Amino acid sequence: MTTLYTIGHSNHEISKFINLLKNHDIERVVDVRSSPFSRYNPHFNREKLRSEFSLHGIEYFYAGQNLGGRPADPSCYKNQSIPREVKDYLHEVDYPEIMKKTFFLQGIQQLITLADQTPTAVMCSEENPAKCHRHHLIAEYFLANYPDYSIFHIRGNGDAEDARSIAVPGKNETEEQPPLFSSKQMQELL
Repeated sequence: MTTLYTIGHSNHEISKFINLLKNHDIERVVDVRSSPFSRYNPHFNREKLRSEFSLHGIEYFYAGQNLGGRPADPSCYKNQSIPREVKDYLHEVDYPEIMKKTFFLQGIQQLITLADQTPTAVMCSEENPAKCHRHHLIAEYFLANYPDYSIFHIRGNGDAEDARSIAVPGKNETEEQPPLFSSKQMQELL
């Protein structure tokens, strides 16, 4: 069974972010931001991040063109057009439609290849996976199609949250949900 992690960089200091990754033995980060830059946290801009990761033995891989939450294809939006203003993309994007697209499926295959090689985390900007496409698009796709993968979201406090515990509209929210795991508990589980 392969474990795939996700993480949101939020507004963490780079040292805290790297410690979150190291505490879960992450050796590769796959950046799935459609635009790999941060106006408010420039230490998370693609080239700066790649450089910082290399100092800590973490490989950086960009996949936002295939796995990003703001696709360039208008048919991937519920109203069939790309929003012109900054909006709540989580409610604008048609995730089931993206999951059928060739570019997305190619990105998933790349991610599988990378995750099968070394401990990998999918990275976006939002800390809370319930508010991020990395859960609603990527993790949900894995949960539905790859039962041999365990998906965990690394939270800002260091815990790893089982992706099956995230409430998704339309799913039975009364089912018993898996718990959060501390870094130490995750090591014992794996």
